[in-house]
Amino acid sequence: MTAKQPATKKERVVYFNGKLVPESEARLSIYDSALMFGDVAFEMTRSFNKKQFKLREHLERLMTSVKWLHIPLNATVDKLEKHCREVIEANDPLFESDDEHRLMIDVTRGLLGIYANRVAGDTGTNLIIADFPLRWTVEGSAHLYTEGIDAVIPSQRMIPASLLEPKVKNRNRIHYLMANIEVSQYKGKNAWALLLDPDGFISEGSGSNFMLIKNGTLVSPEPRNMLRGISRDYIIQLAGQVGIPFQEKNLEPYDVMTADEAFFCCTPFCMVPAVKFNGNDIGKGKVGPVYQRLIKQWSKNVGVDIIGQACKWAKARHDDGTKGATPYSFSNADTGDGD
Repeated sequence: MTAKQPATKKERVVYFNGKLVPESEARLSIYDSALMFGDVAFEMTRSFNKKQFKLREHLERLMTSVKWLHIPLNATVDKLEKHCREVIEANDPLFESDDEHRLMIDVTRGLLGIYANRVAGDTGTNLIIADFPLRWTVEGSAHLYTEGIDAVIPSQRMIPASLLEPKVKNRNRIHYLMANIEVSQYKGKNAWALLLDPDGFISEGSGSNFMLIKNGTLVSPEPRNMLRGISRDYIIQLAGQVGIPFQEKNLEPYDVMTADEAFFCCTPFCMVPAVKFNGNDIGKGKVGPVYQRLIKQWSKNVGVDIIGQACKWAKARHDDGTKGATPYSFSNADTGDGD
């Protein structure tokens, strides 16, 4: 079905099962499997200069996740890409000129069988594509590009592939949330969770991959008990582009403590330096030269000053007096999403 309803001047629209509907009307049943089980395959994207980055790769991974979860979805990557473009085109007039489009694509199984035909609402799979300004995600954390992150290991462990496949991007993420809540109580500054797998090896952050630099080599944990991030894959390409060797290996906390540099990587932020580990300096305790080479090359490739853009948004937020939220801080009213 072709989406036909245009965006209004007042409200963004969402692709919802073949139609563009106002964002406030895009609602799921309380009996949906998504609410009952966290039964959702999803992807979140970003743009540079309003051009989607690696959209097809995100959609291909979404289709793999849908297949793994056995959610019936009558769609192709081409069709999904078309719907994404429709949503962006409809909403773009509502975006500021310097906004970037952040898509959130959800596929839910729909009503559980025991509720189907007994409650109001359509049965079957739900495909939902929302579009909102990227600045919402990054503006509250722009300072991290210059101050750096303190990578803190929480007691919460990563769920391994033998129990719940982390390479399938889904909303069963309570372990991420518990790790974030624990680390939010850490007394240090700019703390992000860095999870270990059950064997004690570094796996990933709560919604981000983790990499380090040692003796001029870019090193990543083996892509086993973690999401194989699209940003991670791109950074490996960047390393080849600028002549930095790359290696995958099991990493222990000791390796992080003795690294020369480290960083987290994810779609909205691209790369954020980690300058401390459990409160102790990584390397010289400041943003390192290899990180700077990589993010400079990324910025050059996409035609956007990644750090400058985030800092501009942060300044605008500060100037208009709004507080905003960050994905990794928590209070009674703030339980952000780090994807």
